[in-house]
Amino acid sequence: MEHGIFYNMVRVTVHPERICANWRLLDERGGNGCAVIKSDAYGHGIEVVGRALRAAGARNMAVGTVEEGAVLLDALAAPGEGGGGGADGADAQDVRVISLLGPQCAEDHAEAVARSMVCFVGRDEQLKALSAEGLRQGRPALAAIKFDTGMSRLGYAPDEAARVAGVLDGLPGVRAVLAASHLAVADEDGGEEFVRVQAERFGAAVGALRAAGHPVEATLANTAALLAYPWTRLDMQRPGIGLYGPNPLAGTDLARLGEGLLPAMDVRAPVLQVHDVRAGETVSYGRTFRAERDMRVAVLGAGYADCYGRALSGRAQVVVRGVRAPVLGRVCMQMCVADVSDAPGAAAGDDAWLLGGPDAAAVTPEELAGWWGTITYETFCLLGLNRREYAEA
Repeated sequence: MEHGIFYNMVRVTVHPERICANWRLLDERGGNGCAVIKSDAYGHGIEVVGRALRAAGARNMAVGTVEEGAVLLDALAAPGEGGGGGADGADAQDVRVISLLGPQCAEDHAEAVARSMVCFVGRDEQLKALSAEGLRQGRPALAAIKFDTGMSRLGYAPDEAARVAGVLDGLPGVRAVLAASHLAVADEDGGEEFVRVQAERFGAAVGALRAAGHPVEATLANTAALLAYPWTRLDMQRPGIGLYGPNPLAGTDLARLGEGLLPAMDVRAPVLQVHDVRAGETVSYGRTFRAERDMRVAVLGAGYADCYGRALSGRAQVVVRGVRAPVLGRVCMQMCVADVSDAPGAAAGDDAWLLGGPDAAAVTPEELAGWWGTITYETFCLLGLNRREYAEA
């Protein structure tokens, strides 16, 4: 079965050249980026996006799971389509693949070592298992020591750094090549103070590792920090959401620093029918919308089964024939209804753009996320589950 939801009419178009343009912009700001393409490149397609970024010069890429890293490496090694097995003889391992979730089972340890992946590690058990696997395979397992500096998620406490260095000294099969942490509020107004707190905690941990004889690279900055706080860039940065177009600083006092990024995903659904609704009539389940005037509506082939959320009911807008059309009433499983009174000639077979599109009225990722009551990350991950196609440059 092909990628994505197979039973619907919603189509996603991804623009790899825009992702590459965003990569170049961000990498020029930071100087040594690691492209974060976890979770199927935030719904944009890890295989195509990975190959495009490699051609654009990315040599560090971060995935989520070890299994996802294997998918990426296979794509980079495949002949043709920008892979690494073509006539140029390039090796997929000219890209360093980093697993942000690290090894979580025995199969992960074996795969990571065999593929020379760098794995985030925040527990002694993981280090020991990686070392044992490295010794078994006769090659060092590569680790990124993860420190929890303020997220209360995965990772060692910063004050454990010296102890962790001692653990590493006793594990000949594993080599620490990175130290990493994750910022909590780099994209929010008023976040700078806690960014500094986290950076100081992380700096102390990195210093302790290095002083104990482990010359790790340090990586801390996400897209927002890369743009707003140059002192977080360190040895390597991890731009993620910015690769796909949203400005992570939108709505903050630092929004200007994220200008120039290009949205890389368009989503459209077909108009199934257009008809009149008279004043006083209601639309969709629950009769939550009642027409105050005679109007013309379009029924669209998109609903919550297509990851176009029910929370968009009565809040979202789509674009039909270059005109914004408000969504009326409740979003259904595979349909929703929009007001096309201001789109003369709208007819069955037209495209309704749920996100992006070719017109000046295009719905932005930030708008859609706002109507949905969520963030752009989630809109991409969900809508990207639909069937995808890729635009040519």
